[in-house]
Amino acid sequence: MKRMLTLALCAVLALGLLITAAGCGGGTQQGDEPKQFKVGLECGYAPFNWTQSDDSNGAVPISGSNEYAGGYDVEIAKRIAEGLGRELVIVKTAWDGLPPAVQAGTIDAIIAGMSPTAERKLTLDFSDNYYKSNLVMVVKKGSPYENATSIQDFSGAKITAQLNTFHYTVIDQIKDVQKQQAMEDFPAMRVALESGIIDGYVSERPEGVSASAANPNFVMVEFAQGQGFEASDDDVAIAVGLKKGNPDLEKINEILASLSEEQRLELMDKAIANQPSSD
Repeated sequence: MKRMLTLALCAVLALGLLITAAGCGGGTQQGDEPKQFKVGLECGYAPFNWTQSDDSNGAVPISGSNEYAGGYDVEIAKRIAEGLGRELVIVKTAWDGLPPAVQAGTIDAIIAGMSPTAERKLTLDFSDNYYKSNLVMVVKKGSPYENATSIQDFSGAKITAQLNTFHYTVIDQIKDVQKQQAMEDFPAMRVALESGIIDGYVSERPEGVSASAANPNFVMVEFAQGQGFEASDDDVAIAVGLKKGNPDLEKINEILASLSEEQRLELMDKAIANQPSSD
């Protein structure tokens, strides 16, 4: 009797192990494949990204809130997520928090109008560029700087740019400029410009177009060749930021390569047209 009980117990244990192994074998491959594509962005840098109250014009829900994210970066993120076969999740993240978040795995990618500068490449991998632009200055309409043609026309002006961006470093190229403290984000700089705290801020052309479209008191100042800021190609380009060694990099580059220049410009034009007027 004891031998029979022992054999029966062994049979039950063996059957349990087989069932467990079968269950693990069937789910391992599926479980290893991430189902979400978590993208970090500020949601405050129109027309690249912004926050809105509904899902109009293709906006995507912001994780953990009742708000939605829209803009050029969001449209690019949607296409990458689709190409990867994953669900897009937007994680609203402060600018300074983006690199630490992707390195910690809180987000999978930074798609936030970020330039692949040499300094950032030391700690992050970047995709091929998905946009390229020129540096401009945003000023108030009717100010002495509205008709500036060279960055040196801003000598003596109170100028700022976003914190921890190369935009802030190029201000030093203006002789005798009154370089102001860097600001947290573009909405803050727009408020400072409106109130007269600053005379202008450095930006990229799409944001300058966005600012002047959103506020009739703002003007974007562009510069002719040789009269503007000096910057490298990487400084004025925008790419997807990833954790070092992320295996998705090659596939993301394939997805970006499938978007023609015409499609990218069309997406940017739509983003400028759809931006919330309050941004």
